[in-house]
Parts: sequence; structure tokens; C-alpha cells
Amino acid sequence: MVPPFSHMDEIVPWWYCLKLEANVMIRITRQTDYGILLLSQMAAHPLEAVLTAKDAAKRSGIPLPMASKILKSLAREGLLASHRGVKGGYSLAVAPEMISLGDVIEALEGPIGITECSHTPGACEQESGCPVRTNWLRISITVKEALDRIPLSEMASPPEVMRARLVPLSQIGVRA
Repeated sequence: MVPPFSHMDEIVPWWYCLKLEANVMIRITRQTDYGILLLSQMAAHPLEAVLTAKDAAKRSGIPLPMASKILKSLAREGLLASHRGVKGGYSLAVAPEMISLGDVIEALEGPIGITECSHTPGACEQESGCPVRTNWLRISITVKEALDRIPLSEMASPPEVMRARLVPLSQIGVRA
């Protein structure tokens, strides 16, 4: 078994990318990254476990206002259940095996599409005669399908093969 890493700033999460490049153009927002982190931590606990926004922020190292905003959004989108009262907080609404990475990204960012016309027909005035639109649609569908195949449970505990690819940022010349 590979020991868990203790310093988040020393390691690139495997879902970011397998190859680091200076000008990454297709990426998720920090809010979505944090949302995946929060949900992944929740997925590592029993489904009934309730976590306050303060506890979630502290465990993940995410500022409390950002964690609160993300948790509220995820609850509004149905991925989390909100519990009121003294022992209130948030819990996963369904088993982590039933929540895909695509679900989380769509909940926090909206429809997944490489280009605007990939998810909003009529958004581009070039659309009707665009020679590359069909290929962008194919690419967008492929990306969405790939994200939909990765369950939250796998994000909480990546397969050993993926864990073996993780390296400290300092080893590859990146400063956190």
C-alpha cells in the first residue's frame, strides 16, 4: 500500500493532468477543483457522515468562505444533502460510486463543452458554415463521456496504478 501524501502543496493531483505544460488551455476552475477535493474527502467517509462547512474547510485547507459557497452549490444541485440544526452540515446525497466527475463539473461550471457551440447551439454566428464544428462536438462528447466514467469513489481513492504516477512537484521542477 502506498502511504498517503501529507503535504498537498508537494503533489499534483493525478486528475489535473499527466503531462505538465506551461500553457494549459483546457482546465477546470479553482472552485471546481476545490469542489472535487471536498467531495472526495466526503466520499472517504461513510455515506451517513455529516460534515460542517468549517470542518470541511479545515480538513481540505480551503478557505471557509469558498468551502461554504461550494458546499451550498453542490447541495443546490443535488450532489449533497444539507442537514440543519446543531449537528447539521452536509453529507453525500447518494453513494460516491453514483456521482461522476462529469456530474461535479456540470454542477459547478455548467454544461461541459470545449467550445461554446458544443453545448449551446446558436451561440456562434459562424456555426452554420463552420468546418470544424462537428469535430469540436465529437471531442466535447468524448471528454464528457470520459469524465462521466470516473466516479467520485475513485477520486477519493485513486487506483494504485495512478497513485504510482504521483510525484512531488519539486521533482519535476514546479514550485507550489
